[in-house]
Amino acid sequence: MSRSSMIFGLGLLAALAVGWFAFPRALYVQRTQPLEFRHKTHAEKSGVTECKDCHAFREDGEFAGIPKMETCAACHADRIGTSKPEATLVDNYIKKGHETPWLVYSQQPANVWFSHAIHTRRAGLKCTECHGTYGESDRARAYAVNRISGYSRDIEGRLMSRLASAPRQGLKMSDCEDCHRKRSIEVGCLGCHQ
Repeated sequence: MSRSSMIFGLGLLAALAVGWFAFPRALYVQRTQPLEFRHKTHAEKSGVTECKDCHAFREDGEFAGIPKMETCAACHADRIGTSKPEATLVDNYIKKGHETPWLVYSQQPANVWFSHAIHTRRAGLKCTECHGTYGESDRARAYAVNRISGYSRDIEGRLMSRLASAPRQGLKMSDCEDCHRKRSIEVGCLGCHQ
């Protein structure tokens, strides 16, 4: 093997390594939620046991997503604890009548139409089948956003390569297709894309 072939080979390996390992790390930036939220604490202290107790559907069956300020204010009109996150919630958002600017982990691209109602009511899927055990978490996990697309890493998965990905580590189109395939449910492109 000639010296120039070796240099080319090493350069190619270095470029592949940078592209495979460094680029994904540079592509995402971490952002923090406006305040810390603990699903587990809310479930234990308030008795909220179902996602739908706080996360509602709109009339058209589409998911309304993050609870509105009024939902939080039902319990937190005044402080009921001594934590800094609750003080921030009450003082900066509820008392001022402002929505908390939560960063949405599973916000899908604009060309995707997804009805939670069809999947939960008609198909009987549980929230954990797509979202994992996030509702049992004791802290808000890191939010990573793609610098180019502006979408959360959650819709792409923990690893861009999808190698060694476990179920519920992303909400990619392939995850939806796999679920539909397992259940023998046909949905054309326009069933999900506008």
